[in-house]
Amino acid sequence: MSAPAPHIRRMDHFTVVTDRLDETRVFYERLGLRVGARPDFEVPGLWLYAGDQAVLHVVERPTDAMPEPRRGALDHMAFSGADIVALLEQLKADGITYQLLRLPRPWGAWQVFFTDPNGAEVEIDFDAAQKVPEHLKPGHDRGDTKPQIRPSNDPPST
Repeated sequence: MSAPAPHIRRMDHFTVVTDRLDETRVFYERLGLRVGARPDFEVPGLWLYAGDQAVLHVVERPTDAMPEPRRGALDHMAFSGADIVALLEQLKADGITYQLLRLPRPWGAWQVFFTDPNGAEVEIDFDAAQKVPEHLKPGHDRGDTKPQIRPSNDPPST
């Protein structure tokens, strides 16, 4: 049996869902993070950077849209990946359902979302230049002509 493919290269970011956006921003700025560029999502939020890396994504939700009971602020974990095709082939072979999307402009990076055995959401991000064959796009097995790709303005787990 061969070793598994190294799908994860490094930790990328965490996402926090909050109904206290300004308070959250100030808290993390006091720890040394700074607000930086973010794709044009339709939902409010911000990305906080450590150096050149966006390490914390904050998504704002109204108080009545927060999970009840609050499961904690961590929404998902994200990693930077190497080979999207190899990952999707492995997930498909293992029977793991995944969602696929592209970040809105100007990024265009690929994102793959799936859950771990404990129900935690995992995101692996890939360079926008990578190509995804049609047979690996969700919905292909059902004969759908249009892949089921998460809308680009919908953050994970919301």
